[in-house]
Amino acid sequence: MPLLIAGSIATDHLMSYGGKFADSLVVEQLDKISVSFLVDDLEIRRGGVAANIVFGLGCLGLRPVLVGAAGEDFADYRSWLERHGVDCSGVRISDSRHTARFVCTTDPSGAQIASFYPGAMSEARLIELGPIVSRVGTPDYVLIGADDPDGMLRHTDECRQKGYPFIADPSQQLAFSDGDLIRKLIDGATILFSNEYESHMIEQKTGWTPDEVLSRVGTQVTTLGKDGARVLRHGQEPIVVPAATGVTAVEPTGVGDAFRAGFLAALSWNLDLERAAQVGSVLAAYVVEIVGTQEYTFTPAEFVARVEGSYGVPAAADVAKNLQ
Repeated sequence: MPLLIAGSIATDHLMSYGGKFADSLVVEQLDKISVSFLVDDLEIRRGGVAANIVFGLGCLGLRPVLVGAAGEDFADYRSWLERHGVDCSGVRISDSRHTARFVCTTDPSGAQIASFYPGAMSEARLIELGPIVSRVGTPDYVLIGADDPDGMLRHTDECRQKGYPFIADPSQQLAFSDGDLIRKLIDGATILFSNEYESHMIEQKTGWTPDEVLSRVGTQVTTLGKDGARVLRHGQEPIVVPAATGVTAVEPTGVGDAFRAGFLAALSWNLDLERAAQVGSVLAAYVVEIVGTQEYTFTPAEFVARVEGSYGVPAAADVAKNLQ
């Protein structure tokens, strides 16, 4: 049965400026600011949490269904994802807005001037899951990632009403959401994904204790950066999986999305939660070692070998049976 991955679809336009912004700013005249900078380069990277996750699932041989909103400029991105095994039939194409875009210029000191254009992402609230399910079949899971907040809430409510198992992954939207919205997004989830900082933010904003959060979801998965990941289930011993070994970290953007992709792939292969966290950690290692969220490649043999190097022969054997 399919995996439906709902969330943001975006592109990042990243530029580098050789001078220092501070040298071009007159503090006394900031209310009249009008400046431009000649940049040295431009990188356009594919992104968006849902798009990053489906890319990872596709690389592991699954055919996930991407659910989100994009603009007519999505054509090249769609082709890229479809070449990597992603079903893009669940993407709504806006007739008036471009695909969400992050535009950022960075100077040598690390100072940044950036803008985020949500664009078509705002139309995610218009997407109904029912017609997609009618076309592709009842999902194993619907992951609801960071997106237009009204869209996230609509998808969550529809999952509850129709009995689709859903995964709560609010991530970046937690900072902008109040406790009432967060409670609605995670209550009853089969799985709750977050990093460690986000898990504390969930507790603070909802007013729930860690035990209360865990009592409202089936499984809580928390990524711990270089320390790996922790999986909690009510009344059971925690599962703590160390990070993959032999990793040379370059850029962390998209690492959490890759972990989620690997975790869900393992569940689709009917592997247990420990194996799922191990597969997620290995896929995350590929992302952290490069610049860009969808630039990694590997063969099945290379992936299995990396699982073996980090988690042993039995883990590698379990993955090899499924990764063709």
